Amino acid sequence: MANHFDIVIIGSGAGGATLAQRLAPTGKSILILERGDHLPREAENWSPKAVFIQRRYRTQDRWFDKHGHPFTPNTHYWVGGNTSFYGAALMRMRARDFTEVRHAGGISPAWPISLTDLAPYYTEAERLWQVHGTRGEDPTENGDEPPYFYPAVQHDAGVAALKGHWETQGWRPFSLPLGVKLDQARPVTSTCIKCKTCGGYPCLLRAKSDARTLAVEPLLDMPNVTLLPGRKVLRLETDGPGKSVTDVVCQTEHGEERWRGDIVVLAAGAANTAVILLASANAAHPNGLANRSDQVGRNYMFHNSSAMVSVTAARQSVTFPKTLAVNDFYYGDPKGGYDLPMGHIQLLEYMSGQTLEGQVEDWLPPALVPDPLAGAAAERMLSMLVISEDLPSPDNRVRVDGNGKISLDYTFSNLEGHDRLVKILRQSLDGFVDHAHPISQHHFQVDSLLPLYGTAHQCGTTRFGADPASSVLDRDCKAHELDNLYVVDTSFFVSSNAVNPTLTTVANAMRVGDHLIARLGASIPGPAAGGAPAG
Repeated sequence: MANHFDIVIIGSGAGGATLAQRLAPTGKSILILERGDHLPREAENWSPKAVFIQRRYRTQDRWFDKHGHPFTPNTHYWVGGNTSFYGAALMRMRARDFTEVRHAGGISPAWPISLTDLAPYYTEAERLWQVHGTRGEDPTENGDEPPYFYPAVQHDAGVAALKGHWETQGWRPFSLPLGVKLDQARPVTSTCIKCKTCGGYPCLLRAKSDARTLAVEPLLDMPNVTLLPGRKVLRLETDGPGKSVTDVVCQTEHGEERWRGDIVVLAAGAANTAVILLASANAAHPNGLANRSDQVGRNYMFHNSSAMVSVTAARQSVTFPKTLAVNDFYYGDPKGGYDLPMGHIQLLEYMSGQTLEGQVEDWLPPALVPDPLAGAAAERMLSMLVISEDLPSPDNRVRVDGNGKISLDYTFSNLEGHDRLVKILRQSLDGFVDHAHPISQHHFQVDSLLPLYGTAHQCGTTRFGADPASSVLDRDCKAHELDNLYVVDTSFFVSSNAVNPTLTTVANAMRVGDHLIARLGASIPGPAAGGAPAG
């Protein structure tokens, strides 16, 4: 196999896979390097014990916090990246998210692009990723979004009761947009069966809209696309002046390999993309590749998120709860008294007893939680997630030493609005008693801020912008200092906003793909790149 390609993409998650999909119809030669392997389809895909207690699919890497204490990040290295394990919530950033916004903890900076720039790509991404939702319910929508291509996932009876309860309080809960291959009109033949093993699990039925099934696997038979799993990229090497990347050096089970591309694209995840750039320091880039601004690795964000578990006296009739969300408090308290952003609320996936054991393992060993007790708790549980914006700080950063040791220096901040929203959510459940659907009768709540190892939604380590002195990438996500290096994972985010980042990552990769098509002087025959949705 020749080692030179028109485009080399490092990482096969939402950003890298989407870019490859966008560029594949041009006929240009594309190499995708993925450190993980193909995810096996096996019974353990649906095993709470395998997934949450044994952590069969989670990395065993050890990172270190700012105090030097080791931890295992909650991340997964497989073809398709973390999207095989995500909860499939696919939301657009709000128009205001692209502007400078004042928070209790500081300023959320403006992006170099606006919602207008991403809007057509959001629409295409929603079609391709089969997002189910209903327009007009969410009070933070812009108002000019086209209807979803797929209808919202219907609420289980208990969730519908909760929706009604919140509405009596003046809230406007809406259907959470979900990327699933669900045909509600034909449940017998639907790929998605609304099972209890969705978020956190790889889908055994391939019913989740993820990068491996929607973007990577449809490319595998194309003669101009090569996917090489089991390749962990160690560093990038440049020409003498340091203006272009010449070699991508990766580690395999057989030793080091080198690959070359006219265009090189990083999509290894916000932490690992920064690690690769920092580990690529050379004479022309002594502080790390593309790091004259000293911003590579800085401004790490991953959302302020609190999980709330409401345990009830009676069993609940909910098996697929993650269909409801609330944005009434996204910009402040609609009743007045607090006009700063608080965040977003969404229901979480069904938790089995062993899922619960796995979630508390860090402070309570599973052996001390009897299975019958955990199972009984799971049958009486409704879980919710409060997501608030994590503001960028140059002191929250990813570092790597000469031995490859990764450190994540991080301090929580901007928690005032978040804590207010957690309190509002807790109080909203008071008095929620429905004897027909008793999901909160005689209940109590337990809430907890997700810790540093919960690295989902990580972003911001190579932010884009117009000023090379304060950003790493330009508005097209090309490194300011290199002619042929791009980044399309969540590293480019300027702010974290308060919604799940996957849809924005997909939409932006499409946008960057169109830029590269023009740069390469390529063309795409027939309909627009990306094609029709699968399934």
